[in-house]
Amino acid sequence: MPLPEEAPAPDNTPRKQEPFFYGGQAVIEGVMMRGRSHYAVAVRLPRTQEIRIDRGELRSRLYTSRIWKLPLLRGLALLAEQMHLGMKSLMWSAGVNAGDQDVEIGRREIGISIAVALAFSLLLFIGLPLLGAGFAVRRSGSFWFVVVEGLIRVVLILGYLGLIGKLKDVRRVFQYHGAEHKTINAFEAGWPLEVPFVRKASTLHPRCGTGFLLVVVVIAVLLFSLVALFHPNWFWLIASRLIGVPIIAGVSYECIRLMAMHRDNPLVRVLLLPVLYTQKFTTREPEDPMLEVSIAAFSAAREGEGVRAA
Repeated sequence: MPLPEEAPAPDNTPRKQEPFFYGGQAVIEGVMMRGRSHYAVAVRLPRTQEIRIDRGELRSRLYTSRIWKLPLLRGLALLAEQMHLGMKSLMWSAGVNAGDQDVEIGRREIGISIAVALAFSLLLFIGLPLLGAGFAVRRSGSFWFVVVEGLIRVVLILGYLGLIGKLKDVRRVFQYHGAEHKTINAFEAGWPLEVPFVRKASTLHPRCGTGFLLVVVVIAVLLFSLVALFHPNWFWLIASRLIGVPIIAGVSYECIRLMAMHRDNPLVRVLLLPVLYTQKFTTREPEDPMLEVSIAAFSAAREGEGVRAA
């Protein structure tokens, strides 16, 4: 990734050689950052403009056990983390924002909303591609059935992201997503974690979850094409899509991780282009106050480990 013209060159401090990769996600009016042993969520209150921070220690075996750091298994850990830590952070940010605006919202209401969203996602991104491929390709066990199914899934995902990105509230979440990427990119480049420098970093990152989805679709086509050789019936077609999730997630994560570690390789740069391009659908240029929130979340996560981020 090219350096901004006005930014200082990366320094040679040990932090750039850390094998651990920091990550995070956008939440409602804020950002969650996940460190080695701690996480932090920073949210800007809409009424007072105060930045409120929630910190926590990652004590579960999912984060502490060496087993979940093994190749392939760490991809499953990432999925579990998104379901647990990601949802927890999202619910906290929703509750904080609602409370600041004197709106009461309970965990039950949030839980129901999440359950409905998950059911809708399964129908839209698993059920609909299967039905669409069934109409387009009569032989459900053929290689072309799997290819058409994958293409339909990509179109649905990108189309859905493109449509919801036009909504004002979703656009703000995408801006915070961009702020998260800029902060991590700036840190990995060794730049000072200050708004003027972080602003110059890219909103795209090779380890982004959006790019991960694209790799998942490609790996799924390859895996399910093997399943197609056995000409399964509709029951096994649907079952394989659900059972294959752990395998696909594990392999896809290793692919993303490998490409991120060798991003300067000319061939890897080419392979990363579609991975980075898909992030155009889920990131937007953030405002400076959003960068302040993202930096605050990252700094809080680092300080929980006894390290100052700036």
